[in-house]
Amino acid sequence: MIAPMTPVPDVAERVRALPAAASMAGVLPHAWVVGGAVRDVLLGGVPEDLDLIIETDAVAAARQLGEALGGSVLVHDRFGTATVRAGGHVYDLATARAESYARPGALPDVQPGTLEEDLLRRDFTVNAIAASFDGRVCAAPGAFSDLDARVLRVLHERSFLDDPTRLLRLVRYATRLGFKVEEGTAALADAAVAGGALDTVTPTRIGGELRLLLREPSAVEALAWVAEWPLGVPLLFDRSLAERALALLPEDGRTDVLLLGSACRSVAPAALTSWLDALGFVARDRDVVVACAQAADRIEGGLAGASRPSEIAAVARGVPVEAVALAGALGAEAAARAWLSDLRHVTLAIDGADLLAAGVPQGEAVGRALTAALDARLDGAAPDRDAQLAAALAGAR
Repeated sequence: MIAPMTPVPDVAERVRALPAAASMAGVLPHAWVVGGAVRDVLLGGVPEDLDLIIETDAVAAARQLGEALGGSVLVHDRFGTATVRAGGHVYDLATARAESYARPGALPDVQPGTLEEDLLRRDFTVNAIAASFDGRVCAAPGAFSDLDARVLRVLHERSFLDDPTRLLRLVRYATRLGFKVEEGTAALADAAVAGGALDTVTPTRIGGELRLLLREPSAVEALAWVAEWPLGVPLLFDRSLAERALALLPEDGRTDVLLLGSACRSVAPAALTSWLDALGFVARDRDVVVACAQAADRIEGGLAGASRPSEIAAVARGVPVEAVALAGALGAEAAARAWLSDLRHVTLAIDGADLLAAGVPQGEAVGRALTAALDARLDGAAPDRDAQLAAALAGAR
């Protein structure tokens, strides 16, 4: 049973007033904005991207919208959905649908459905609210009261069994929004985890949700929540260690890979690499996670024992900044901070061409010479070009 909106009479007006809606409301007046965008509007947010439900043909509507807004259209034939990018906004369109599950954890079998069926297939009541551009509002039972109480509640008892990735979304939403988990929903989640529900999902789907969770501003709290779940490898998450590492992490570092790497320090490199591959991590992110997990402990001693800037550089050079930050959190804070904030940015006034012109043979000698010059520069012994060239030539010999 879908309840019409009554507690918030201006919800449709709020949705129509969004920047993302202003240029499209006249193109698709009967489209429904649904899910997180409506939830966030009612919480006082201004979402830039919209999920839209079309009660007829979403692909045709997407092409109409793309043409009207001068945007790009990407059609996802398998699911009958489409994405439109226009004016700095993203619109994900789907035909109203109903779902059934052949087995726990399987991808759903999708068939066309009504708006009511589409709302009732969603993860939590607060995400099952829809508002149309022509002023209509519908919501699942309890959606508005749960939103007002800031509570997450599933729509049916098999929710986590049908789609166990909702367990990770539960944590993501609860920590991001500061919502409580309704008592019955919490019991269902605990039972699903204990019963091995996560093992019924393909690793790539788990990986997709885990990456989203790790990119949240609340990732520390979220990872602490799920670290004891059976996700494929034993995660040992030290929140205090992670927070110290994050305090050292420079702006060009990645919070998500550092956090995951910090929780994987007890996992053997081969097993960790295999797990990350199975989860669908791209190679660069996988390698940084492994470096954090393995290199941080290895370089911590070297950094702590370094007495000169060149010695710090010898240890940290070529190591991801995330691993250096984690090594600093493990005990080498002063050296890690010096490298991350200053030493790694030091450059030379000479380059390989200068060395070749000075008679250094092409090959390894050039690299060795430049390293010697940089070490001298770091230690304050080669402040200018002439001194750096002299240090390089000495290093080449």
